[in-house]
Amino acid sequence: MEIGSASIARCSKEHQKIYQSWFSYADSDGDGRLTGNDASKFFSLSNLSRQDLKQVWAIADSRRQGYLGFKEFILAIQLTSLAQAGHIITSDILNAEVDFENLEPPAMEGLDALLRKKKRHSDPEPNGSQMQSYTASWFSSSKSAKVPSSSAPVTSIIDGLKKLYVKKLKPLEVTYKFNDFVSPALANSDFDAKPMVMLLGQYSTGKTTFIKHLMGSNYPGAHIGPEPTTDRFVVVMNGPDERSIPGNTVAVQANMPFNGLTTFGSSFLSKFECSQMPHPLLEHITFVDTPGVLSGEKQRTQRSYDFTGVISWFAMKCDLILLLFDPHKLDISDEFKRVIESLRGHDDKIRVVLNKADQVDTQQLMRVYGALMWSLGKVLNTPEVNRVYIGSFNDKPINTASAGPLGKDLFEKEQNDLLRDLKDIPKKACDRRVSMRPVSYYEHTLIYFMLAFRTKSKRFSHFLFR
Repeated sequence: MEIGSASIARCSKEHQKIYQSWFSYADSDGDGRLTGNDASKFFSLSNLSRQDLKQVWAIADSRRQGYLGFKEFILAIQLTSLAQAGHIITSDILNAEVDFENLEPPAMEGLDALLRKKKRHSDPEPNGSQMQSYTASWFSSSKSAKVPSSSAPVTSIIDGLKKLYVKKLKPLEVTYKFNDFVSPALANSDFDAKPMVMLLGQYSTGKTTFIKHLMGSNYPGAHIGPEPTTDRFVVVMNGPDERSIPGNTVAVQANMPFNGLTTFGSSFLSKFECSQMPHPLLEHITFVDTPGVLSGEKQRTQRSYDFTGVISWFAMKCDLILLLFDPHKLDISDEFKRVIESLRGHDDKIRVVLNKADQVDTQQLMRVYGALMWSLGKVLNTPEVNRVYIGSFNDKPINTASAGPLGKDLFEKEQNDLLRDLKDIPKKACDRRVSMRPVSYYEHTLIYFMLAFRTKSKRFSHFLFR
């Protein structure tokens, strides 16, 4: 039995009627789904802490749908009652000896007044007002009359995109074999996924430390050291508790957007994992930590999977790609060159980070910056200059002995610019999902018609000269 079904079965009929009126009030658009914004406004009336409310949501929305139906809403209400009574909210509480059927509704500050106010507004107008509106409609033009929309209301922009994709675009993909040649059909998890940021660079350029610096803590399974420590692809995302999930499990979960990685085989999946933890930053962004790109003699040791292919797959899914460099590791190896070349077509996503810049003085930093731009210019082959963020992205204080006061001020401004860029990712993610697919459609449709024309031409010439 599902959690939602179990909760409604353990709720009295009297309480169900009360919760139904609460749910109707909280569901502002009346689509039977309580999304994050509506749920946040409603459950804030309970005066519980943000941490308790996050835990309530995580347990009630156990299937990671991104919304609460009526069954999940009842469970959330019951958990709120238990939290107000002093219980610690964990998933184990569902199996505890609690009398859910006779559990009293929680105290919701000001809810009764809000319900009465809504009822007054929804009451029908007096007969006089109705007659006045009817007579006014007699003299109105039939052309100006509003035609009721046939489309059902959507919960959010993402929900609307899902419906448009399934109804309008997916049939085109099936007709023109788009999913066979270009990209697999999109699943709900592709729309629901948080914007992703991928970090690339040679080993010990500070990729894992960069994530730790932004989050203020280590993620489960993180290893930091001067040697190549991260030997696998790690997706760092939000979750109800701290845990690491093996890649074989992540790749087949329907609620995660990583099903396409199964094409790279078990050799890759053994080097892939998902690290989950509750964190406010991860509620908006997902990070992809990658293995250090090999250089020197290490390039001769072949990887057991298509490293460049995996990078290209993640580049298509990600909303931002950070290339990290170390002042002492500016050389671009053959593998790193292949990786950067695989990012073509995603130039607008690429940002360059010159990390650990406080390890050199101002004069050396100018030379390092010039050498980096010269090296990148030979690989990227773009007329535009790439944005380079200079700084030292770790938890240690800036080394003012080498950087000096001018360098410290520069690093702080650069860090603020990078953080501003990261904050803009969720705003741009929706636009990117809308705009990227049609470009592929256009290219694929041209190829499809060219192949079709070529095939028909061959058949026609065969008919003429047989």
